[in-house]
Amino acid sequence: MNGWHGKILKINLTDQIVEQEEVNPGIAKDYLGGRGWAIKYLYEGMDPSADPLSPENILIFATGPLTGTPAPTGNRYMVVAKSPLTGALSNSNSGGEFPTWMKRTGFDLFIFTGKSSKPVYLWVNEDQVEIRSAEHLWGQDVHQTTDILLAETDPNAKVACIGPAGENLVLMAAIMNDKHRAAARSGVGAVMGSKNLKAVVVHGRKNPLMYDADAMQKLSIEIAKEVGVAVKAGSALREYGTAYVPQVTNELGILPTRNFQSGQFEGVDTIDGLTLKEKYLIRPKPCYRCPIACGRLTEVAEGSRYDGKGEGPEYESISSLGSACGIDNLAAITKANYVCNELGLDTITAGMTVAAAMEMYERSYIPEDDIGKPLRFGDADMLIELLEKIAYRDGFGDILAEGSYRLAEKYGHPEIAVTARKMEFPGYDPRGSQGMGLLYATASVGASHMAGDTAYVEVFGVPEKIDPLVTEGKPALLKRFGNAFVNIDATGLCVFLALRYVFDADINLWPTRLTKLMNLTTGANYTPESMLQAADRVFNLERMFLIRAGFTGKDDTLPPRMLHEPLPSGPAKGYVVKLDEMLPEFYQLQGWDKNGIPTPEKLAELGLSEIVN
Repeated sequence: MNGWHGKILKINLTDQIVEQEEVNPGIAKDYLGGRGWAIKYLYEGMDPSADPLSPENILIFATGPLTGTPAPTGNRYMVVAKSPLTGALSNSNSGGEFPTWMKRTGFDLFIFTGKSSKPVYLWVNEDQVEIRSAEHLWGQDVHQTTDILLAETDPNAKVACIGPAGENLVLMAAIMNDKHRAAARSGVGAVMGSKNLKAVVVHGRKNPLMYDADAMQKLSIEIAKEVGVAVKAGSALREYGTAYVPQVTNELGILPTRNFQSGQFEGVDTIDGLTLKEKYLIRPKPCYRCPIACGRLTEVAEGSRYDGKGEGPEYESISSLGSACGIDNLAAITKANYVCNELGLDTITAGMTVAAAMEMYERSYIPEDDIGKPLRFGDADMLIELLEKIAYRDGFGDILAEGSYRLAEKYGHPEIAVTARKMEFPGYDPRGSQGMGLLYATASVGASHMAGDTAYVEVFGVPEKIDPLVTEGKPALLKRFGNAFVNIDATGLCVFLALRYVFDADINLWPTRLTKLMNLTTGANYTPESMLQAADRVFNLERMFLIRAGFTGKDDTLPPRMLHEPLPSGPAKGYVVKLDEMLPEFYQLQGWDKNGIPTPEKLAELGLSEIVN
């Protein structure tokens, strides 16, 4: 095979058995790779109603056919499992360097089943595959674990691991690779911890074969040059990283502020990309083979109470650990970000859970005795303290470790939790971005911008700007974006490049260049139509996983704050999410019935009838 190695590594942790499996070329083509292959193996390999923290859950690391190729940003992987935070699906995505090195082992997917009786890690050096003891690593943070494993295996290897949060089954635990990059959302780190799997270490030189290597290289260089022109012209992503976004969302009135009580933060000027660049930036830090370099290598100087060095914070971390908690101290936010990376926490869920606790304390819903101290918006020191307590399930941190929905429910006020499918909202208030509201309500993973981010159009005008406050056209827009994101996740590219340079530059997101990249890599003779049909196939199989896990159309909803509490200021003042105006049309466009279930005709069209029945 070309592009794909066509090989899967299956690791039975219960019996400590490792097997290899060849992939049928027809399945490879129909499901693309990455996220697509992963949902097929997950759906067929487990009962979707199983306890996410039981040995019956399956944990999948999945690369795409463009991962490890010359394609710019072809360096992403997915972590897929049933989510312990939501009970739904998890599709966590990460870059860095680990994905390419994983692909170079000669395997496309690692599939972990069962549970080891003792802590272990997996060492894969091409055909050398070993399950090794990790008892000496249990309790170590992400940085310590990575350093020890590189010394034990190969200094040129790459490591993905969990920190104390994953070990302690914290429902917002992340899997960290290359120390600072995170497959973070949905609690995949807790799934890894539940299996007593501390880390995965990879090394290899098996680059995937190309169907037409010369033409693939030529097209990749052409795309990279276009990106380079944009960077030289003043790319905000290169200049400030995603930290430029707070000013954009604040101006539109959709920056999460004090647990989404409002969408504008008076301290935005102190937590934006310009401040990060002037005070704490060392240099841009790209993922492997990325011409954009949106990552930030930063340092808070020694002597500061918030001193440290690492990567970030990204926009989502700034909004969740900063404005959502009413904190305007960027040094403290940066430190909180470092703590999350070192302990293995999803910054979005962690920050938003603390924000919910702050609001509940200020409303006298949580007694101070339960916390041990006052907990008010703007208290950066308490934020950092609570992040550490969450990772170790220490005291009040044990309650916070379950996420904001369970926290709010415990104290009798579930309306305070700003979640969909029990997963915390990212950094876009959907009351001022209607397409994002529809996305959060319907995404298989819960409230995730990475499942079809219509903010590209509604907020940033990429590829073109449409009114964020109207509902007309948003169901069709989300269907297009949802399929585009499946294509991107399955092939192994990064959305920052793909939506600008490998899809046609209009809101229809026709995958012309992506089809060329795939054909030059795999030789599979895709058409743009078949690429989108493959995305539709993956999307609908994910929906069927959700249905078999017990979800219904009634779960395609948003919290009361989004539906009934209008934004108090900004361009979206007075708006709520008009979900009922969009949901029926979205179902119809997807080929689902009025209850949100794919029709038999839709499943037959996609070749899914035998799989789901």
